[in-house]
Amino acid sequence: MKHVHYTKVELEEPSEEGIKDTKVRWLISKDDGAKNFAMRIFEIQPGGHTPLHQHDWEHEVFVLEGNGVARDREKQESFKQGDIFFIPPMEWHQFVNTGKEILKFICLIPYKMNG
Repeated sequence: MKHVHYTKVELEEPSEEGIKDTKVRWLISKDDGAKNFAMRIFEIQPGGHTPLHQHDWEHEVFVLEGNGVARDREKQESFKQGDIFFIPPMEWHQFVNTGKEILKFICLIPYKMNG
């Protein structure tokens, strides 16, 4: 069993192109023995954002603190603390912090299963 306060998990700078003022903590991952999914917390500074991107797997997102807009290639919608998102595979998405405080959200992603 792993049991730590989330702030004890290293805050890393992702290297993806198109990212700005965003860091991530890999709370639960393969390194912990998790075989099916990973749990992460993203922390985005005011004016920062994740890249506009898409991929083969789904996301489940829960907004812990802050507010912003979620974008795809055609539209955007506002969100706030307590909101949730389900992002299906191959859907374009980006999270932008439009507030004055740090935006924090939990993001769950599945691992690709081989047969």
